Amino acid sequence: MNTVITPERIELPPGAILKLLGNWQDYQKLQTQLGDRTIPRIKYRLGEIWLMAPLPEHGRDASLLADIAKVLLDSLEQRYDSFTPITMSLPLVSGIEPDYCFYIENWRSVVGKNRIDWQNDPSPDLVIEVDVTSYTDINDYLPYKVPEVWLLKNKQLLVYRLQGESYALAESSYFPNVSEIVRQCLLIASEQTTSEAIRWLRNEWHAR
Repeated sequence: MNTVITPERIELPPGAILKLLGNWQDYQKLQTQLGDRTIPRIKYRLGEIWLMAPLPEHGRDASLLADIAKVLLDSLEQRYDSFTPITMSLPLVSGIEPDYCFYIENWRSVVGKNRIDWQNDPSPDLVIEVDVTSYTDINDYLPYKVPEVWLLKNKQLLVYRLQGESYALAESSYFPNVSEIVRQCLLIASEQTTSEAIRWLRNEWHAR
């Protein structure tokens, strides 16, 4: 498949990343053109529009990470809401589509909402990103003040927490040792299936 960007078509081969120069209005036009499509993903930084077509590995790993988070949250009997796909946007400043996001401490703020006002509503407490093609930049979440971001890169989970005006590597505020849990689940998933990895995690957690 060739890369095609026209007023009628937007097509990228799997794994491709395309950076375009453009303003907020250009970004909105491309969003409208894409409609409800989830591929390619699109994000906006000041003066730049990025498009990315995920590989199958991306979707599988993102789904596994989200399932891990849900198992751990359920084991704590923690209320939460999760969203995917979702577009976070601040007019003229930023637009981004995380793989998954979770409202944990702020779950009450989004209950029953069909739309989130990113200028007034709280940001997600946890965002999950899988980076297979060097598309993700942790600083994309600074405008939203997301407290915690999980970034899976090279099969390693990196946990970033907001500290002042920047992100720093740290332990998860919700699940101690989550990087090791993810490593074990990825190993099981690679040798068997993602369902076996999640079954292992449920059994392991319930046995504690």
